Amino acid sequence: MAPNASFRVRRGPVRLRHTAPATTLAAQAVFNEIDPMTHFSALSLLKNAVSGNRKWERQWPDAAPKKAYDVIIVGAGGHGLGAAYYLAKEHGITNVAVIEKGWLGGGNTGRNTTIIRSNYLYDESSRLFDHALDLWDGLSQELNYNVMFSPRGCLMLAHNVHDVQSFQRHVHANRLNGVDNRWLTPRQAKAFCPPLNISPDARYPVMGAALQQRAGTARHDAVAWGYARAAAARGVDIIQNCPVTAIRRGADGAVEGVETGKGFIRADKVGVSAAGHTSVVMDTAQVRLPLESYPLQALVSEPIKPVFPCVVMSNAVHAYLSQSDKGELVIGSGTDQYTSYSQRGGLPLIEHTLAAICEVFPIFNRMRMLRKWGGTVDVTPDRSAIVGKTPVKHLYVNCGWGTGGFKATPGAAHTFAWTIARDDPHPINAPFTIERFATGRLIDEAAAAAVAH
Repeated sequence: MAPNASFRVRRGPVRLRHTAPATTLAAQAVFNEIDPMTHFSALSLLKNAVSGNRKWERQWPDAAPKKAYDVIIVGAGGHGLGAAYYLAKEHGITNVAVIEKGWLGGGNTGRNTTIIRSNYLYDESSRLFDHALDLWDGLSQELNYNVMFSPRGCLMLAHNVHDVQSFQRHVHANRLNGVDNRWLTPRQAKAFCPPLNISPDARYPVMGAALQQRAGTARHDAVAWGYARAAAARGVDIIQNCPVTAIRRGADGAVEGVETGKGFIRADKVGVSAAGHTSVVMDTAQVRLPLESYPLQALVSEPIKPVFPCVVMSNAVHAYLSQSDKGELVIGSGTDQYTSYSQRGGLPLIEHTLAAICEVFPIFNRMRMLRKWGGTVDVTPDRSAIVGKTPVKHLYVNCGWGTGGFKATPGAAHTFAWTIARDDPHPINAPFTIERFATGRLIDEAAAAAVAH
């Protein structure tokens, strides 16, 4: 484990907790020696404001590919960039390239609804997501980049007896794992989120809610930019507009490198973190994964003054809602019913989501929607991720996050880097193997919650 990691033993199963290093003058001096780029501070902001913001340096170079690397990461989203950062920072592996077919953060990292939480049912899931939440807490300080993490709380609404029983089960399971979660009555939920409609005559009556106080949101593109800047400062090459067309294997079956739009690049190890297109990339290495890709849609409203204090999710009606710092209501729905690699979806699903939002929050009935977009999510049969080794020597994969990839970003990246560097899974991601679909050791969050947001 890295020197800045610590362990805490709580009641129930032992949970690994990664503690971000304290920001001290000595630590910052070391960072400045490593980082040739601008250090963000109140003084640097003031100096550049005086100069009309014309003297900011480039935050990361757009590198040209070298002939060979120790490690290649396919996919420059939050997971891929984060893995490269932790490889350099915690494992001393700096001869790393992150290869992206488009622009940095242009995939699901920039297309999600930014919800962060860790109140999953099963022990394995709660450990992984709470590990991520621990890292979210100090991420802005660690990267010297404001990712705008806002722990405003997440309410999960119960609309029927089944919801009540399911969420109360979550609350008890979370407490056993040291994850904060508590049950609220309808009146308590209304007090926490005043726009909530708790009328018993509502189409979707609120019978209670589970509240995770530490949950919240972050700025999605800032996460990608922060990791990119910090990784590049430690020698990682970020190569954009360079599609990976194939993973090349040698005569012994092990990975040799990747074929790209800019030619062949040799690598000792390859990690794939390509979200909805992971199955396509892995197929070029003759590795078939239990994945299906679906469109997932989201939309935002016109901006309004601050009125919505938290994140609210409703599994029964498949809708979730928060308010951005710009004042827009950020609304997400469930996955479409058909498989596709497109980044768009059907209008009926959006109509259903908005109808449900208006029922639960009548205050928003007359608001206009500003824009809609979609992403492509990769989904496993048990709706839990695959993070680990593959049958191909020195080929690793981080995929299957479905609709929960953004919230796991730092935790997934941290454990994926460990797995690549040591050729052995971290204790936290060890259960998330491909082999579980053959052995039956599933982590069935789909059955537990009916949704994997």
